[in-house]
Amino acid sequence: MSEIDELQRRIMSAMDRVAQGLDGLNAADPAEADALRQELADEKSVNADLKERIDALSAQHEKILHDAEAKIEAKMADLDSQLQKLRSINAQLVEACDALRSANAEGVGDPHLINKSMMTELEAVRAMRSAEMAEAGEIIAALTPMLEDAASAGSTGGVQ
Repeated sequence: MSEIDELQRRIMSAMDRVAQGLDGLNAADPAEADALRQELADEKSVNADLKERIDALSAQHEKILHDAEAKIEAKMADLDSQLQKLRSINAQLVEACDALRSANAEGVGDPHLINKSMMTELEAVRAMRSAEMAEAGEIIAALTPMLEDAASAGSTGGVQ
C-alpha cells in the first residue's frame, strides 16, 4: 500500500506542475506545452494503472474476507454442535443424579444407578474438555495470523 501512496503522491505532484504549466501556457513555447501535455497523459496512464491495481486489490480483499467469514461460520457451527452435545450430556447427568438421590433417599443404593451416574459424569467431563479444546483451537487460530503479522512487521522495522 505504501507503493500506491507514493505513486498517488507523484501523480498529485505532477498534476500540480501541469496546472502551473497551464497557467503559464500562453507565455510558454509550444515545445514546453507539448512536454506538459505528454507528462499529463503519462500521469493519467499511471493513474489508470493505479486504479486497476486498487480494484484488483479490493476484489482480492473481498474474497479473503468472504473466505474468512465462511471459515468462521463453519467453526462456529462446529462449536455450537459440541456445546449442544455438552448440554445434552449435562441433562442426562442431572437425571442420573436425581435418580441416584431418590434411590439413596429410599435407602436403596442401586449399583446400576451409581455406575450410570458415574459414566454420564465421565462423558460430560469429556464433552466439556472437547468443547474447551475446540474453543482454545479457535483462539489459537485467530491469534496466529496476528502474531505472524506482528513478527513480520517487527522484523522489517514496521515497514511493509
